[in-house]
Amino acid sequence: MGSLRGRLTVLTALSLPGTAAAEVCDKLRPGWDGTPQTLAGEAMGLFLSPAGLFLTTALLVAVLFRHAMGTALAALMWSAFISYLVLHSDPLLFAAMEEGCVAQPTLFIAASAAICLAAVIFTFRREERL
Repeated sequence: MGSLRGRLTVLTALSLPGTAAAEVCDKLRPGWDGTPQTLAGEAMGLFLSPAGLFLTTALLVAVLFRHAMGTALAALMWSAFISYLVLHSDPLLFAAMEEGCVAQPTLFIAASAAICLAAVIFTFRREERL
């Protein structure tokens, strides 16, 4: 009887994380349909988040007016947002990544770094020599 009780305990312990992970996805992504989230989908979701839209607009305005310091400030705000994404250690987020309803923000980080680098280079003022 002891070995049967041990097996049932192990089976129960193994089945609980799946149930908890499904509840995590219900909390983080209420409309999730069960398909795994792709890197492109996660990047699009982060770009369309309120912080992503604000930072994109700020960078766009700075580039439109070719303001070097404004572009540098917007790039600094992008780096603060990315640092928050990378350094924020939420156990719910890690459980959601394991379940598949949240993907890693790797593509978002690479795309925003490339956009900020291109914007800073574009607005860089060169000294004109006579």
